[in-house]
Amino acid sequence: MKATIRIAGAASCLLMAVLLAAGGAIAGQGAASGKEQKEDAAGFKEFLDRAQDYVKLHKTVEATLPPLKPKEELPEMISAHQQALARKIRQARLPAERHDIFTKLSREAFRRAIRSTFQGPEADHAIATLQQGAPLKEVHLKVNEVYPDGVPHTTVPPTLLQNLPKLPDELEYCIVGRDLILLDVRANLVVDLLKGIIP
Repeated sequence: MKATIRIAGAASCLLMAVLLAAGGAIAGQGAASGKEQKEDAAGFKEFLDRAQDYVKLHKTVEATLPPLKPKEELPEMISAHQQALARKIRQARLPAERHDIFTKLSREAFRRAIRSTFQGPEADHAIATLQQGAPLKEVHLKVNEVYPDGVPHTTVPPTLLQNLPKLPDELEYCIVGRDLILLDVRANLVVDLLKGIIP
């Protein structure tokens, strides 16, 4: 009888040890998740700070151009204004390089947000949105260059946009192939890009 009690007691201790170990592992996973969340928040803040700096430059340059008057908003006038704006921004940004806006810390945050979107419960919707885009041959986009005419881009899935930082009106995300592009809408300029980040 005493032997049976000792065995039962040992079994209880073993079960308690397993439960404690599992609890510690779960707590460790929660801490890692919390750490990643803090890193992502810091990365997205760094990205937005740099994006806002770019927008300030954009506005400063645009203020030097003659404003378009309502009666002058013909397609050729709008195109000429856009080209002049792009040219001046390009000159003001020299030497702009890839990852000036998408810093190392923010790239990790974007990578996790994109992975979460395409592996989560809404993955089917995100994939379906991407598949609606026109198939592209290999396209080589460069930072601080005008987005080429005739090159379509895919709409960013709404489920992905919900996980990314909200951009100022002057900027938008677009997807070309497997690259995420940060585009200046008014200047039609590639501000920065993340290559191969879309699954």
